[in-house]
Amino acid sequence: MNSVPISHILFVSTALFCIGMFGLFTRRNMITMLMSVELMLNSVNINFVAFNKYLYPGKLDGIFFTIFIITIAAAEAAVAIAIIINLYRSHQSIDVEDATEMKF
Repeated sequence: MNSVPISHILFVSTALFCIGMFGLFTRRNMITMLMSVELMLNSVNINFVAFNKYLYPGKLDGIFFTIFIITIAAAEAAVAIAIIINLYRSHQSIDVEDATEMKF
């Protein structure tokens, strides 16, 4: 069985990272920005798994890092959603421009 070349996997990972970075820098909606960060983290996960498969096929180091990143991303998403909900309740908007005008 032929496997996919690592250059193809890295191209997909780079494309995901660039899409995530573009979304992070161009969107003003906080939920869209959060999804863009998640895309960037998933592209890093693809890199970890790809390099683990091609460089160290007998070890699971890349898989462990991937599981760790998925766990951290889930915690980050939960905290970010809580912050976004709190911001929406106080300003009735999840626009980043409205968040910069917040007064404590």
